[in-house]
Amino acid sequence: MRLLLGGTRENNAAEDHDLMVQAGAGQTKAFEDLTHKHLRPMIILAQGILGNAALADEVAQEAFLRLWRQAPHWDPLGAASVRTWLSRVVTNLCYDQCRRKVMQPLDEIGDIEDQARDAFETLTQKDQKRVVDYLLSALPERQRTAIFLTYLEEMSGQEVAETMKLSLKAVESLLVRAKRKLRTLSIEKGFAWGENI
Repeated sequence: MRLLLGGTRENNAAEDHDLMVQAGAGQTKAFEDLTHKHLRPMIILAQGILGNAALADEVAQEAFLRLWRQAPHWDPLGAASVRTWLSRVVTNLCYDQCRRKVMQPLDEIGDIEDQARDAFETLTQKDQKRVVDYLLSALPERQRTAIFLTYLEEMSGQEVAETMKLSLKAVESLLVRAKRKLRTLSIEKGFAWGENI
């Protein structure tokens, strides 16, 4: 689901660095290009962590406001890519939101049109999304973030580690625990997905 507008990741990072330098010099078109390129993935990331579209929009807007403020100080030779920088800011803002909100109890998944046990594939796409969102919401925020950065943002382990300010080993441990918990919850709720998780 990564949003790449052609070229390799390295080329895109170099292009983003150039756009940040231009934005730092006051060229709003360059910042619009960055926004066009990265806004949707950041909203998706925030919505995945928060489970709330309105809050995800607010988080993404705040992240891009911070990116705009950062533009005049951006180091084009620095190690951080714009994508990684934004993902880190969005993740931290989501953590702040998660600390403020109360998670929905596990027993409140709501009605699902098809109640067949062990039949995840027979659910409508809308209900599949509800089940996945519900299961992911049951994960601790760091595990949920590691899952979203790895599988939704398709970041490498090292990129996830940089974004979350953790070691690669810590990220791998979070992913193992998250997958284990997702598998257990899916079995408890009757959605046994086997080894797909």
